[in-house]
Amino acid sequence: MLFVLPYAVYARYEQRAGNKQSQLLQEIRGFLLQVSPRTEMSGDGQVVLVKFDSYAVEVAPAFLLDNYKQYWICDTNNGGRYKVADPAAEVSSIEFADKGTIGNVRRLTRMMKKWQKYCNVPLKSFWIELLAADFLRQWQYRAQGHAFHDWMVRDFLTFLLGRRFTYLTVPGTFELIWLGDKWYSKAVTAYRRAMKACDLEYEACPYLARDEWQGIFGPDFQG
Repeated sequence: MLFVLPYAVYARYEQRAGNKQSQLLQEIRGFLLQVSPRTEMSGDGQVVLVKFDSYAVEVAPAFLLDNYKQYWICDTNNGGRYKVADPAAEVSSIEFADKGTIGNVRRLTRMMKKWQKYCNVPLKSFWIELLAADFLRQWQYRAQGHAFHDWMVRDFLTFLLGRRFTYLTVPGTFELIWLGDKWYSKAVTAYRRAMKACDLEYEACPYLARDEWQGIFGPDFQG
């Protein structure tokens, strides 16, 4: 979620020394803590991560640029800088991919964000959205319904494992994001569980399959 700030805030921070972007994130965190003092919050490179009981919100301080389409957002890495974001292009890209998959991009994104939260996977939510769209653009069953969701998760995890040490391209700005492999071991575990769950469903063992899915998505998963 963008938290658009007036130019005066940018000008004030330009007078400071050090990592201005980190300082700005901390100021926004302090402001949000005044509004909701019992909520867990932390700075996370580009956003303030606000954690509620069942979900988290990423709050990104932003300054509107002169083209009225793009924004500067904080990047606290390597001493701090501002980077360009184009949320309209990002949303449009996801919506276009979602329409071409009868809504499966958003369904897959929601499921994999549950995995991210339950298994504490170090993949950013925005990365998962882009990865889900990239995967489903080329998946042969992308326009199939609920009956294919088990295969969709299994095959997405296969796709994800192949993205180790590669880049994501951000719509609009064409920024390259390095995926690394900090998430890789947890993706391997989830992939093995998904493979086993699909095999168990084929063997008509739905309750055993559910146990495997719950190992990925948490005990609330009911299939």
